[in-house]
Amino acid sequence: MLGARKSVRRGFSLIELVIVVVIIGIIAAIAIPRMSRGVAGASDSALQGNLAMLRNAIDLFHTEHGATYPTEALITTQLIQFTNDASAVSATRTATHIYGPYLRAVPSLPVGAKKGNTVIAAADAATIGWLYVEATGAISANTAAGELDARGKAYNTY
Repeated sequence: MLGARKSVRRGFSLIELVIVVVIIGIIAAIAIPRMSRGVAGASDSALQGNLAMLRNAIDLFHTEHGATYPTEALITTQLIQFTNDASAVSATRTATHIYGPYLRAVPSLPVGAKKGNTVIAAADAATIGWLYVEATGAISANTAAGELDARGKAYNTY
């Protein structure tokens, strides 16, 4: 029987395809929650980094200006422009305005209901991202006490 052909099976059976789909589903069920927690963790890390940057800028201003913190009314301009010994602001460096700038821009709040706001103030309002205490130089995220990170810690206590 030289002319007889053997039938060759090509492709996958329905069972094999179902098994592959189930395995992909299991992997997705494990991976998707982990990735979404990673996004929250990134926001938490961004908040920590932004607070460290703001606190370092305020501390450097305090050191260079004879133990005087930036004023609540002018903190943004005092941190992003040049200042003199008396904390007066200038957009350009001059013979007297030799300090700063301490930041290129005020970072935005990366978490919470007021996410994206860059305004620094002493009191809460809808557009305020950062709360500042001039007497102590303390700065914190303007978030509600119920806004928590992945570990259950309130953002406003960072």
